[in-house]
Amino acid sequence: RRLIRCKDYMARRAADAGILAMECYFPQRYVPQTALEEADGCAGKYTVGLGQTALAFFDDREDIASVLLTACARLLERYGVPASAIGRLEVGTETLLDKSKSVKTTLMAQLFGAEHSDVEGVSSTNACYGGTAALLNSVAWVESSAWDGRYALVVCGDIAVYAPGPARPTGGGGAVAMLVGPDAPLVMAGPRATHAFEVYDFYKPRGDTEYATVDGKLSQDAYLASVDTCWSRLKAKLGAPAAAEQLGLNGSPADLRAFDYVCMHSPYNKLVQKGFARLLYGDFADDATAPRFAGDAQRWAGVPPAKTVGDREAEKCFVGLAKPDFEAKCAPSDTASRQVGNCYTAALYMNLLSLVSAKASSLIGARLLLFSYGSGAGATAFTLLGR
Repeated sequence: RRLIRCKDYMARRAADAGILAMECYFPQRYVPQTALEEADGCAGKYTVGLGQTALAFFDDREDIASVLLTACARLLERYGVPASAIGRLEVGTETLLDKSKSVKTTLMAQLFGAEHSDVEGVSSTNACYGGTAALLNSVAWVESSAWDGRYALVVCGDIAVYAPGPARPTGGGGAVAMLVGPDAPLVMAGPRATHAFEVYDFYKPRGDTEYATVDGKLSQDAYLASVDTCWSRLKAKLGAPAAAEQLGLNGSPADLRAFDYVCMHSPYNKLVQKGFARLLYGDFADDATAPRFAGDAQRWAGVPPAKTVGDREAEKCFVGLAKPDFEAKCAPSDTASRQVGNCYTAALYMNLLSLVSAKASSLIGARLLLFSYGSGAGATAFTLLGR
């Protein structure tokens, strides 16, 4: 798709704002999860239990600034976008080089030079949610009266490392850069739903280590409960006639069947499978008598989603029930994340990029459901329309 000249829009408000182009960067080195299983004496725990194939890692020649810089440079160079065409640069990362200074200024110095300093935006930090915050802010800027006709550039990425122990195989790293503007092939459309709450599932209170303090069980439960809450709230908003019209639902039910593809934040692939199953459970909670829920699922008829988070029998039932939909709607987005590992702020958008690479032109006219989660915690469900 030819990139439009944003200045053509300066006399009017932007229409169909969203993602115009994407590029990624991930490590050149990796460890197969089978090798980690052999070292830890736990065959199948990471490949089957976590659903991961490999763990990518950066060496000591790179830091988060160079990782983000490479993703940005690739996008600008490959799409022929000059520095003068960027009016906003927003970063999402939790990998900090400095606890005060934004890494955005380092990117500015290397990409734009002193003559192009009129660029809005800084860093957004809230665990893995920062990339989504940066994207939402940038789309809002393009749609606002303050927009000056230039593109927004969003870059998100992290280096995910853990202390020795059960969380270490869920590490990884990578970055995704996105060009945001009007007349986009992936339009941010319709309502969105957010769940923000206080929980200490993953946090970094110490300055003498790069490792997070992690409660794995609490973090998994917080993720799944956030899927439940965001999905319920989004469906309620999609029930409004204006929202249904904007997404072209045309009387179709506002449930999982309304979406062609789903991308979810991916600490590890097995959690994505469980999260996808929670979407189906939300539909079940709204209409347990539907024929598609006949059989074993009826054991949980009338049981609200919050009562089944952590219920292994319910989880097994609905993961199995959701499997055909998962393979069709969600699995096409997991190629990179299963190989690279957790990219924190970039994880959701690495999955979106995998989906675009896998499905390409079949995304035209498609409705995409995205779910973003960051520990601590903040989560948002939102939609993209393919054009």
